Amino acid sequence: MSNPIRIILFDIGGVLVEFTGISSLQAWTGNRLTQDELWRKWLYSSFVRSFESGEIGPNTFADQLITEMELPVSRKEFIEAFSVWPKAVFPGAVEIISRISSKYVRATLSNSNVIHWPRLMDEMGLRNLFAYHFASHLMGKLKPDREVFEHVVSVLKCEPSAILYLDDQSLNVEAAQLIGFQAVWVKEVQEIERVLRDANVL
Repeated sequence: MSNPIRIILFDIGGVLVEFTGISSLQAWTGNRLTQDELWRKWLYSSFVRSFESGEIGPNTFADQLITEMELPVSRKEFIEAFSVWPKAVFPGAVEIISRISSKYVRATLSNSNVIHWPRLMDEMGLRNLFAYHFASHLMGKLKPDREVFEHVVSVLKCEPSAILYLDDQSLNVEAAQLIGFQAVWVKEVQEIERVLRDANVL
């Protein structure tokens, strides 16, 4: 990380907040697919993309995904379970964020939706921890598409290399690196702290 960093940009699900969705899908599908296979199916589902870009509502999303993945649940059951997929902020995550030097801008970049976003921002208290929140359903743009990273750069008015980006999905990390972000793959809070220490931002 030789270039000067100005912005610390976090993915939310899997980085700051524990998500239980893939294990739920695995149970519903009778373990037909591995977690990696389900993640890939999720990331490339046109219905997921439409929902997380704000193009369709929860009911349409639920109906379409139940059909696509042959899930043995009703719309009501799916939405009720889906609403609690964001389980909780990982222990220690808030403390690490609060230790980032005030000279850096803190922001999030997340593929999210109208069901999860209020829980993440308000119930879990993430709203005021960051100066900027880039949420897919509010932007109409999704990771790992190039345009979402270009949008972040445009709004923050910085060089891509000034952004240190942490994400738990390798596809997103690779896409961000192609734009010029200093993007790092992380899976645990301890890894977040290590990356931030190595970058000398704590």
